[in-house]
Amino acid sequence: MPTLPQRFSLNGRKALVTGASRGLGVTICDVLSAAGADIVAVARSEADMAETCRIVESHGRQCLTVVADLNNSTAPDAVAQTVKAAWGGVDIVVNNAGVSFPRPLVEQTVEEWDTVQAINLRAPWLLARAFAPGMIERKRGKIVNISSQASSVALIDHGAYVASKAGLNGLTKVMTAEWAAHNIQANAICPTVVWTPMGERVWSVGNKLEKLLEKIPAGRVATPEDVADTVLYLASDASNMVNGQEIFVDGGYTAL
Repeated sequence: MPTLPQRFSLNGRKALVTGASRGLGVTICDVLSAAGADIVAVARSEADMAETCRIVESHGRQCLTVVADLNNSTAPDAVAQTVKAAWGGVDIVVNNAGVSFPRPLVEQTVEEWDTVQAINLRAPWLLARAFAPGMIERKRGKIVNISSQASSVALIDHGAYVASKAGLNGLTKVMTAEWAAHNIQANAICPTVVWTPMGERVWSVGNKLEKLLEKIPAGRVATPEDVADTVLYLASDASNMVNGQEIFVDGGYTAL
């Protein structure tokens, strides 16, 4: 039986993280590399990933950067081709990249709607589709989809975002149904608001944050570490029997 540290260790594993240039993505890369994983960092700007790589390399791990705009339907396959050429594949895929255009449904544009679905829902499917065959061949893999508490509760002015995250949860279950027999675990993490620069920008307007906190029994929003530590659990062997789950990191919001 592996020891407790061994069950949470990612030594020898390779993890791909999208949205890796800022906020939650940087923290995920930090935590996974501290646990022993080499990191494929995916974002739209090479320059913006410099700090991510510095952090990963400070843990003695390798960092491969891949520039991609996941709004483009061909980008995920291009990412996979680059990674396979460099490293052969990955053991862990963390679909973290996400976007939102807060707006009432009657004001939401088709372009905004399509962009949200492309990045939040289509890209995770395409990346998982690209890397799953290698995981199936090796009989091991972890897919962690960063969803949201908004996948199961209404959030005013976030119709496109809510639809994309609800879809992502459903996609996660189908990944499990199709790939669990190959020792691949796919799970969705559903945080409340995470206090990143993007979260602060959206939720510091007026009394939005105050109203949100009234609905969270814990009385606070999530930190990036709250979510990244959950990613580590789901990426490690400690969670090998956890599959197809929606794990709410929400301070009790959805319990009420």
